[in-house]
Amino acid sequence: MATTAPRDKYNGVWLVFFMLGLGTLLPWNFFMTAGMYFTSRLKDPSLASLAANETERGGDTRSVLEAKFNNVMTLCAMVPLLMFTCLNSFLHTLIPQKLRVAGSLLIIMLVFMVTAILVKVDMEPLPFFTVTMVKIVIINSFGAILQGSLFGMAGLLPASYTTPIMSGQGLAGTFAAFAMICALASGSAMQDAAFGYFITACVVISMSILSYVALPKLEFYQYFQDSNANKRNNEEDNTLDLMKKENTGDDGPSDHNAKQNVSMVTIFKKIWVLAVSVCFCFTVTIGTFPAITADAKSTIANGGAWEVYFIPVSCFLLFNLCDWAGRSLTAVCMWPGKDSKLLPLSILARLLFVPLLMLCNIQPRYNLPVYFQHDAWFIVFMILFAFSNGYLASLCMCFGPKNVLPHEAETAGAIMAFFLSLGLALGASLSFLTRALV
Repeated sequence: MATTAPRDKYNGVWLVFFMLGLGTLLPWNFFMTAGMYFTSRLKDPSLASLAANETERGGDTRSVLEAKFNNVMTLCAMVPLLMFTCLNSFLHTLIPQKLRVAGSLLIIMLVFMVTAILVKVDMEPLPFFTVTMVKIVIINSFGAILQGSLFGMAGLLPASYTTPIMSGQGLAGTFAAFAMICALASGSAMQDAAFGYFITACVVISMSILSYVALPKLEFYQYFQDSNANKRNNEEDNTLDLMKKENTGDDGPSDHNAKQNVSMVTIFKKIWVLAVSVCFCFTVTIGTFPAITADAKSTIANGGAWEVYFIPVSCFLLFNLCDWAGRSLTAVCMWPGKDSKLLPLSILARLLFVPLLMLCNIQPRYNLPVYFQHDAWFIVFMILFAFSNGYLASLCMCFGPKNVLPHEAETAGAIMAFFLSLGLALGASLSFLTRALV
């Protein structure tokens, strides 16, 4: 075997990990961004006659299912994500990687095909709500397995190869928001636009599957896979030798044995600051987006086209573009360093965005005043909120596997993915409180 790693020709492995990162979060983002379509099918016809009067008085004309959709959707997404990421952390060595990655992508694509078909099927609001939530649970359960496996795979490669995953995940939201805007701009009926929207997701996920199929054939990836396999074989040989020496009374190299056979707790102790930091980062983000931000209303639209595009552009597209930019910046800049106290302090400072966004023109509201009336305030806050999320979270995910020994990197990557998912689940739970406080 070559003593130095071969070159990643045409950045092939980088592009594959980018596509797999895209496929990891694309399903969730497509469901989240399609909120207008889902809530349009949850409207209660009996409330239609009250809409005009209540709207004039600033009241809430939405049905219960419509009003709670964003909160319940987020919870149904993040709790399974956490549970299955946790399972993947312990079972990733027992289930073959090909089954975890390819199987998850195939099931997610199947769910999107069903979603596209159901666009054409008439359903009552409650059954439609239930089926939608079941689909969200499924895609996020298998998305968790896919994400945990992907970060574990990246942990075996140089640190820079976590960046394409984070960048791909950032593009997933941007792509979903842009696709929704195009669907609205097409002038098609909501039903036809939604059908084309979900079919687009199927095409992108199929491209992710093809990318994964091509990955083992790339020399750069094979090199690191073989290197890791050799290290594991050497560790097993060392363990057998030590067992033999212990049987003969020679306990000299026991320290070496301890180093090679470390527990998950030992690895966590090395990366706990980064793990807790990425958890807190996403708790703040999901506690606010989209449960609060998706209910923002423009104060300058006056019924024009901007009113239709305000949430798709200012909330979803802007958030995902800036989040993607933040994640991608780590490819060229990794400041502050992995041992700097400034990194966790910066993540803690993001808590300030929660009250800032709550005080924007979020409607309906019951408790807090609107302090930041103009649309510009909301847009500026969203830019800073999203960029800081992408950049700081990506730094944590890049540094985590590099704070441990090489043979611990895959497990460290799985632990970081678990704490990322824990942050998402905590944020989903927190979103009920933050929305109720507005």
